[in-house]
Amino acid sequence: MQEKKLSAPSGVPIFIALFLVTLANIGMLIFGLRGGDKTVILTSLLIAAPLSILWFGFFIVQPNQGVVLQFFGRYAGTCRDHGLRWANPFYTKRVVTLRIRNFESSKLKVNELEGSPIEIGAIAVWYVHDTAEAVFNVDDYENFVKVQSEAALRQMATSYPYDLHDDHKISLRSHSAEINEHLKTEIQERLASAGVSVLEARVSHLAYAQEIAHAMLQRQQASAIIAARSKIVEGAVSMVQMALEKLRNEGIIDLDEERKAAMVSNLLVVLCGERGTQPIVNTGTLYSG
Repeated sequence: MQEKKLSAPSGVPIFIALFLVTLANIGMLIFGLRGGDKTVILTSLLIAAPLSILWFGFFIVQPNQGVVLQFFGRYAGTCRDHGLRWANPFYTKRVVTLRIRNFESSKLKVNELEGSPIEIGAIAVWYVHDTAEAVFNVDDYENFVKVQSEAALRQMATSYPYDLHDDHKISLRSHSAEINEHLKTEIQERLASAGVSVLEARVSHLAYAQEIAHAMLQRQQASAIIAARSKIVEGAVSMVQMALEKLRNEGIIDLDEERKAAMVSNLLVVLCGERGTQPIVNTGTLYSG
């Protein structure tokens, strides 16, 4: 069921008219009671019954609100015109806020693509765009948003690994823009039937589960150390090669293969070592036996 607009008339002129008619009817009743005229009294009472019913037709619509109107179970329409309004007194009225709202999920424990348990949470920014679908298509649209958003978060988390590896192009930790867009799409698909639009969805919490957090931290540290060592070795080899070429091109010293090997070894130790080097004065020769 889709929303249809109902233009309820402004309640201000109707309120004034009803107020004046009610005052006149009260005056007529007082006049009949004083004069003992039963006909006037009966007429006043008969007028008072529909007047009292008409007073129940007033309702107030706040900015960014919609009032869903039903006539004995039949959907009559939704009034979005803010201010004091008046409609059929027999309409039942349900207020639905159209304001933008946030939903923050709890920290869910799920298994990512590679099977490692992780904790993940998300924030969804949403609003109701169709009041009829929100009221009639689901039992409780606010609870529906909560349950379906967490279900979408679980589904998204199982589609990617936590960390980026060679056989994966996207991970939960390294590609936040792509992950958030996927999460928004997942939530929107689930909430479309409830008349809800999702403006934004993003991961607000991401961590390994407590039982594997320490082991995964060691794994990350080891990966970082290996990557750093690789860069150091790569840079050291480049510097040694540059030093040998400069010595050869400028004719500073002519090194045979054995001396080149010794120099390369010493340079690599100096460049790749973690501690500061200590100079050693060599008073002999490589060829002394």
